[in-house]
Amino acid sequence: MLESLQNEQVKFIASLQRRKVREETQLYVIEGWRFVAEALRRNAPIKKVYVSLKGKQFEWRELREELQERKIPFEETDERVFRKMSATEEPQGILAVVNQTRYTWDDIHIDGKSVVLVLDGIQDPGNLGTILRTALAAGVRYVCLTSGTVDIYNPKVLRSTMGALFSLVLLPDLSPEAVLSFCCKQGLRLILGDTKGRALYETNVSSGPLALVVGNEGNGPSLTFQREDVQRVTIPMAQEVESLNVAMATGILLYEIVRQRDFL
Repeated sequence: MLESLQNEQVKFIASLQRRKVREETQLYVIEGWRFVAEALRRNAPIKKVYVSLKGKQFEWRELREELQERKIPFEETDERVFRKMSATEEPQGILAVVNQTRYTWDDIHIDGKSVVLVLDGIQDPGNLGTILRTALAAGVRYVCLTSGTVDIYNPKVLRSTMGALFSLVLLPDLSPEAVLSFCCKQGLRLILGDTKGRALYETNVSSGPLALVVGNEGNGPSLTFQREDVQRVTIPMAQEVESLNVAMATGILLYEIVRQRDFL
C-alpha cells in the first residue's frame, strides 16, 4: 500500500495534471468508478490503477477481478496519498493511468457514409468533452482538432467525455491547412457551421462523405475554412436569439445529419 506523500509514484501521478508532463510521457489520468469501468469496457490502454478503499468495497471486488483477468496492475493507497494524486476536490477513491493513443491520417478510412468532425479552436474544456461525447452518440468516429483547441487530456475535458474518447479516432494539434488538404484529397464535402449560412434543415446532407467544421466559441472558424467552396450552414433561431453554446450547436448539426442519413 502507498502511504508516503514523498513516494515517487505519487509525485509522478500528481505531475500528470500538467499538460507538459502528459505530452512528454504520453500518459494521462482518469478518475472515478464509472470512468474507470468505462475505460475497461472500451478496452482503453490502462497502465495501472490506484484505489483508496474508504468505501465501495463491492465495486472494488468486481473491478479487481476484471483487472486481474486482464493482467492490469493495481495498488491500494491511503486517503491522504490518493488526495495528492487526484485532480478533483471530492475524489471517489479510484484513478487509472492510461497510455495516450496516437493516430495518423492513415487511421481515417473514408467511405460514402463517413462524417468527419473538425473542431477548430474550441477552448472550453467542458464544451470539448460534451462535443466528443455527442459526436460518438451521433455515430461519428473521426475527429480532427486544430491547434489552439484545448488539450483532449485536460482533466475537465476527460470528465465531460464520460469515456467517449476511448472509442474515437482523435487527431489533435493539426493546422487548418492540413485538415483542408486532407478533406480535399479524400473528396469530403465541407460543411461549415456559421450563423450567416443557409439553414441546415434546407440543406441536403443525406449522402456522400462530408466534414463538419465547428469554430471557436468567440471568434468562429479560421479564415482557412471560410472559402467559397465550403458550404455554410446555420441553425434557424427564434426570439432574436443570436447564437447557441458551441456544444449544443454541434449536437444539433450532427443530429440533423443523422436524421437525413438515418444512421442510427
